[in-house]
Amino acid sequence: MTTQPARTERSGPETASVMDVSPFKPSLVKAVFRDVTPMHVSRSAAWAAASVTRTVLTEIIDGARRAAAAEARKKLIPGDLVSAIDRNVELELGAKWYDHSPTFQGLTGVLYDAEGVIVPSRKRSRSRKPSAVVGAHRFEAGVKKLLRSQGATAVPAMVRDLDGIASVFLTDLARDAAMVVREGGVKRFGTVTPVMSGEPAPPPFLKDSRRAPSARRGHRRTIGRDDILAATTIQLFGGNLRQRALTEAREAAQNTAAD
Repeated sequence: MTTQPARTERSGPETASVMDVSPFKPSLVKAVFRDVTPMHVSRSAAWAAASVTRTVLTEIIDGARRAAAAEARKKLIPGDLVSAIDRNVELELGAKWYDHSPTFQGLTGVLYDAEGVIVPSRKRSRSRKPSAVVGAHRFEAGVKKLLRSQGATAVPAMVRDLDGIASVFLTDLARDAAMVVREGGVKRFGTVTPVMSGEPAPPPFLKDSRRAPSARRGHRRTIGRDDILAATTIQLFGGNLRQRALTEAREAAQNTAAD
């Protein structure tokens, strides 16, 4: 009897299972969604949201690595994050984190009211209900796993910023997905697709995201995969990052068992 060879084909980034490549577990995704909406989140939707968040963080880390390499450094620092965002407008995500993080203080500008008086920065909320900022620590393990998968290391401050951006981005994605379910599709944003200068317009998105509320498939109290994809088009404007995020999210959802 011939011994079966080891299945090494699953070790590559393109053939690895969803469980292997996603540093953000569906349970974490659903916990974030519960902070935003009482709607049920399907399994395929959770995997799709985890995949989109992973794609976004991977792109940010890649940009930061290039910035560090330009200075002959291997360990990422917060300055590399700022450089990555400056070089690629698609990476300006999770903006609500910027007001909270020391990395971005002073970079977002000073706000003045109508009388010309400086508006003080908002203090941290004392609410017991978890928010995207308060709950950012939940992403630390996933961020560190993603850094390792990219062959990168980062100082604690950089990990903190990646935590915060991931938390805020996924929270905003959850809010937009819930809005898509309530309104029956992308109604406010579906007809406008901003693109970067010099780039061709991306192909039209899924037809399901623009159907009338009565034609929307799925339960009106359940966030499904297509709702996550529609929310992704709201969070990420037309460009390479959005197209890659959508493609990888579809693949991640297809690799899960039926809900």
